[in-house]
Amino acid sequence: MSAEPRINDRIRVPEVRLVGPSGEQVGIVPLAKALELAQEYDLDLVEVAANARPPVCKLMDYGKFKYESAMKAREARKNQAHTVIKEMKLRPKIDPHDYDTKKGHVVRFLKQGDKVKITIMFRGREQSRPELGYRLLQRLAEDVQDLGFVESNPKQDGRNMIMVLGPHKKKTEAMAEARQAQEARKADAKANPGKSQNAADAETPAEEPAEEHAEA
Repeated sequence: MSAEPRINDRIRVPEVRLVGPSGEQVGIVPLAKALELAQEYDLDLVEVAANARPPVCKLMDYGKFKYESAMKAREARKNQAHTVIKEMKLRPKIDPHDYDTKKGHVVRFLKQGDKVKITIMFRGREQSRPELGYRLLQRLAEDVQDLGFVESNPKQDGRNMIMVLGPHKKKTEAMAEARQAQEARKADAKANPGKSQNAADAETPAEEPAEEHAEA
């Protein structure tokens, strides 16, 4: 069954409650009179409340209405924020360089407005030293406290210890800031075409190694 409203000669009722093109209430009029007014205004007669008695119809440009509705729906989907959980895995005896690299990923995820599941993986005799993992998770939480908070405290899960960090910044805010930054870069590139390429080359970071994370 089509979700499209009935328009013009597809409307099959003897009379309608008519709403004018500016939203004004015209009142209950015969269908023939409503269709005549639609022709005079060069608009469509659109049934907007089929279950009312009599049905409510409005004079409008239906093609323009459909286009604007589609654009609004597209913009709403574009701005929709999906809850995403990234995962970062660490070992309890991680070396400083690897820790800084992993922390950098966590920082980036939190800046994007995503949650981060931190998993400490214990192997062999490490399982008898859960305090190592706990201290590491506490250290990471403190290092990124300006960007995120502990949403789920560390807990043992078999051979792993898990903690979840939540971002202070909402996903929608992060998306809006990212778009603003992108627009600012485009405006700067357009205003300074000579130096924009050199600046972009200088600011482009080296390719990062593969990240150990997953989305849920």
